[in-house]
Amino acid sequence: MAWSVFFVLLFPGLLFTAAAGLAATWVDRKVTARLQWRVGPPLAQPLWDILKLMGKEVILPRGGNHGLFLAAPLFGLAAAAIASAIVWLPLLQGASFVGDVIVAVYLLVLPSLALMLGALASGNPLAATGASREMKLVLSYELPFLLCLVVAIVRSGFSISLTGIAAVPVVGSISGALAFLVSLLCIQAKLGFVPFDVAEAETEIIAGVYVEYSGAPLAVFKLTQAMLLVTLPVFLSAVFLGGLHFAGWGILWSILKIVGIIVLVIVIKNTNPRVRIDQAVRFFWHGLAPLAAVALALALVGRATGIGWL
Repeated sequence: MAWSVFFVLLFPGLLFTAAAGLAATWVDRKVTARLQWRVGPPLAQPLWDILKLMGKEVILPRGGNHGLFLAAPLFGLAAAAIASAIVWLPLLQGASFVGDVIVAVYLLVLPSLALMLGALASGNPLAATGASREMKLVLSYELPFLLCLVVAIVRSGFSISLTGIAAVPVVGSISGALAFLVSLLCIQAKLGFVPFDVAEAETEIIAGVYVEYSGAPLAVFKLTQAMLLVTLPVFLSAVFLGGLHFAGWGILWSILKIVGIIVLVIVIKNTNPRVRIDQAVRFFWHGLAPLAAVALALALVGRATGIGWL
């Protein structure tokens, strides 16, 4: 029990992932600045921003459900911390269990649900519009994301543990490469990054789901997003890129894989315009879902025929 609390709260859970997430946020802001021919912030700036928000006044919306409004950020943060512990532990210590990949997928959905609950609890019509968009977005990207996960499970010999899946570099096949590409675009939406930031869309609905949040609750939501900016790339590395190895040169290679995925997400964010929610739904259901289905079909054929490159 004591070790479980340690893993969730300290390493590799809340404290470790929060620190890594703030570092990833700095990479996001620095790369964005360079793409825009700016210098960018110092390394500690994301931390100061969180601390500044923590010290601000918390304003509760009139007519909202205050209990749910304040609990939603903590709910999302807890889910992100537990998901991080489940994703990191098999890669660091081999402490995996059967079905941990399924548990991780469920936990990675909860921050989005927390965001929707908080927005709806505020009673603000703009927040409700953002929550509606977030709900449609989740229903759109989860289908291709799950199909891609099944591709990795098939390629690994139908293993549903992260250590079993990570033992096989799925991306070394056609089906694995397609699934990785689709998953990369899905985590773009999971993070709420452009072009899929329709739930907050500052120029349309004034921050949408975040419109009524201020002070510490807003800081918790921002910290949760920062943690996901690390946890999701680590999850993709485990599922598609052969996992992480922290021995010898494997340390450098593992860090490069995580940073590479983060930079790809940031570049996509900075080189695309925001899409409308109907365009996002069509993109995931009519574009990525069929592509993920093709990848799954290729993986099944490759598994049945023994053709490894499929």
